[in-house]
Amino acid sequence: MKIAIVCYPTFGGSGVVATELGLELARKGHEIHFITYSQPVRLALLSQNIYYHEVHVPEYPLFHYQPYELALSSKLVNMVKLYGIEVLHVHYAIPHAYAGYMAKQMLEEEGIKIPMVTTLHGTDITLVGNHPFYKPAVSFSINKSDIVTSVSQSLKDDTYRLFDITNDIKVIPNFIEINKERMDENTPCHRSLMATEEEKVVTHISNFRKVKRIEDVVRIFYEIQKKIPAKLMMVGDGPEKEGAENLCVQLGIHNKVIFFGNSNEIDKILCYTDLFLLPSETESFGLAALEAMACGVPVISSNSGGLPEVNINGVTGYLSDVGDIEDMSKNAITILQDDQKINTFKKNALKRASEFDIKKILPLYEEVYQSAINLYK
Repeated sequence: MKIAIVCYPTFGGSGVVATELGLELARKGHEIHFITYSQPVRLALLSQNIYYHEVHVPEYPLFHYQPYELALSSKLVNMVKLYGIEVLHVHYAIPHAYAGYMAKQMLEEEGIKIPMVTTLHGTDITLVGNHPFYKPAVSFSINKSDIVTSVSQSLKDDTYRLFDITNDIKVIPNFIEINKERMDENTPCHRSLMATEEEKVVTHISNFRKVKRIEDVVRIFYEIQKKIPAKLMMVGDGPEKEGAENLCVQLGIHNKVIFFGNSNEIDKILCYTDLFLLPSETESFGLAALEAMACGVPVISSNSGGLPEVNINGVTGYLSDVGDIEDMSKNAITILQDDQKINTFKKNALKRASEFDIKKILPLYEEVYQSAINLYK
């Protein structure tokens, strides 16, 4: 199949999922066309089955905000005609599904019918999309999609609750590549680079937005390090980062916390991690938690959104109510103070993560694409 993938080319979960999906599809022989405003961060190399088409938005003094949706729609039309693309897969309802629908309409005027699959990831529904300014466009885009998928049952339920949706939504969970060599075999896991042998390593990875409750991460670690020698690895960048750095200074733990910023070496950091913290206000799925579990790292998380569908309470880690720092701290210490318990949780985390192996999830998307194409035959 010839598939166009439209996504945000950033470190965020939706961009990572879309890129990894495209790479795996290409390995299976499908022709993949990434169409976005810059090359996706996980798209390191192009191959004979992978193409990248940049959406360029010309600047005109007339426009206060440049019309990206128009440029994207036009680019989609041109690429479909040039490469004979058979299906559009857009990640995020707005602006991508909206732009995709406009491209479909323009192509239909020229006698070309192409199906569109829309995948809902989270903030396009629960945050941005639910804003009164965007809500009608989001509902329209979802209902006009040929097939709609969501990354969790929780997100599917939220979509039906928040919007007037008449379309069916199919749950296809996010995934991880379990069987890949997660680190170069010639690069051993040098845990001593970040912590002493006696110290436990705790990690958080996110885009440091308010919804991630970054201050809670710091306060949970503050309680952990009172009981157990430990270091905290903070990976990512965003508006809450500076406040977290200041809080570390105020609590007197700045020498125990390392802020990495955005990194392409997540696997190396998770290699020497003993525990992962994700106390988010909400997570549509919890891809960061899954990535940690795939490296054999147990997770302390909130019980919000799709997280209970990934992190099994008392098995792969623990779940707590949003904002319950005391309970999260207690659960973290329970795991970290017992090496035998750590090892049990690590094994459970890896076993659970294997259920989300991309090789198990990919056929679900292939089936969706074929179903979408068949709609127009």
